[in-house]
Amino acid sequence: SSAASPPCLSVTLTQDDLKKIAAYKAVEHVESGMVLGLGTGSTAKHAVDLIGKLLKQGKLKDIVGIPTSTKTHEQAVSLGIPLSDLDSHPVVDLVIDGADEVDLCLNLVKGRGGSLLREKMVESVSKKFIAIVDESKLVSHLGGSRLAMPVEVIPFCWNHSLNRLVALFSDAGCIGELRKLPGTEKPYVSDNGNYIIDLYFERDMGNLNEASDAILRLPGIVEHGMFIGLATSVIIAGVDGITVKTR
Repeated sequence: SSAASPPCLSVTLTQDDLKKIAAYKAVEHVESGMVLGLGTGSTAKHAVDLIGKLLKQGKLKDIVGIPTSTKTHEQAVSLGIPLSDLDSHPVVDLVIDGADEVDLCLNLVKGRGGSLLREKMVESVSKKFIAIVDESKLVSHLGGSRLAMPVEVIPFCWNHSLNRLVALFSDAGCIGELRKLPGTEKPYVSDNGNYIIDLYFERDMGNLNEASDAILRLPGIVEHGMFIGLATSVIIAGVDGITVKTR
């Protein structure tokens, strides 16, 4: 008689599993002695956890971490990762961070977690910036997920800033709203004491560099969540495996 066939093993990877896979792949690029930018958010958290573990095991040594948010700062301290800042280390060897959207040219939308300003400060001075995502973050153009593209603004006359931002992108069917603390009417406040306006686009906003310049020319705007040309590579974890795209 034929042997009973083995039970069919179906492994369902959750979105969090995919995030972890991408994060662990990125940490393979971390070497002892590096100045490391530590990203913020659910995907980056896995990378920071692993870096802490490797330090504890002695597999990594002499790492200096540059956190991109107070949340990541607290996480790194709890893991015993030595920390510094850009004042002491103006050049960063490598930063690993998540992204909310990735387009075909590896431009990103970041900041749905609210840390876009510090993330951009660190990522703009990194020799290498590896973005880690699950495949749900891929878009044909920035804004294409119809989810938020954040803009950090000073609290003074934020509504005026919101109206000016929306007016810039009227052709793209843009709407904007002030980010609130979940379940409240209180404004979300960034680590830097600022508010965040979330922009939503119905259509492609066009040339990203022009869009960036137009946003940053408005007085009262601090930074926006388009990370144009900053990622040196993107690691994408999907149900069929890992894809690495390099600029």
